[in-house]
Amino acid sequence: MYRVKEGILGCAIGDALGTITKGAKREELLNHPVLKMTPCLKKGLPKGSWGDTTSLTLATMYAITKKGLDYDYIAENCVSWFTSNKFCSVSEAFDIGKTTLKALVRFTQRKAPAYECGEETYNDNGNSSLKMMLPLAFYFTANKENKELVFDAISKVSSITHKHEISICACYIYVHFLMYLLNGNNKYAALKNLKNLDYSMFSNATQKYFSRILVGNIQELNIDEIKSTSFVVDTLEATLWCFLKSDNYRECVIATTNIGGDTAVIGALAGGMASIYYGTNNIPKDWMDNIRKKDYIVEIAEEYDKYLRLLNFNQK
Repeated sequence: MYRVKEGILGCAIGDALGTITKGAKREELLNHPVLKMTPCLKKGLPKGSWGDTTSLTLATMYAITKKGLDYDYIAENCVSWFTSNKFCSVSEAFDIGKTTLKALVRFTQRKAPAYECGEETYNDNGNSSLKMMLPLAFYFTANKENKELVFDAISKVSSITHKHEISICACYIYVHFLMYLLNGNNKYAALKNLKNLDYSMFSNATQKYFSRILVGNIQELNIDEIKSTSFVVDTLEATLWCFLKSDNYRECVIATTNIGGDTAVIGALAGGMASIYYGTNNIPKDWMDNIRKKDYIVEIAEEYDKYLRLLNFNQK
């Protein structure tokens, strides 16, 4: 009903393929693109290993299933990812960012609520809070809260790790774009709706960072105009660009895998988006068969889907 399983599997596959190429130069990848699921020799990871984006998505999904929008419990499960190796595709967590680590360690000291622990300087606008947003898109599609509560939840979940307004705005844009897709809009209508959304809760200075998405035509830019760094604005632009420029899941994820830079995060974010939109039928069988801990991913997704159905039923 809510395409939770499709979304999280698409996320994990995009993450796993992007893990293979993460940090590689775009020019090298475009000349010798990675098209298959292979081991990540650079990190010594087996084929199909997914990283922190999928882990944090699963941690958030699991937490909401158990206790709803309990921000401290979401943070507790994110902490268990790197302290107890929960929600991992291999025996230990990898690729945790410095900003995320600092925020979660601060939370473990229990000096403030989880949503006050995030880093909040301009230099703390990495892309990690985007990794917890897919479950919120599903949640608010099922639980049709008013605009203020949606913003509040997005802001608080982002602020567990990234509290700066730019990071929160990126999450706000990403969640709403997913919600438009989940509500049946085609991708161009979703982009149009995104441009017409109210952003008055954000400063004009922050809104300008997203002008190529919200005012311009991001899908018309050429690849040389797209950055694929871990800066949250660059990650969001690259994610939307790869999705909007492709016609199916495979094409989208091949683009994210070979765009260079932070390919694992971009692949996971765009992969979840593409599998929600196109479904999983055109995901190559080799990719689907080789994703690690597939049954574990599906189990968490199905429990979350049941939770959302109950949430929706109780509103009627």
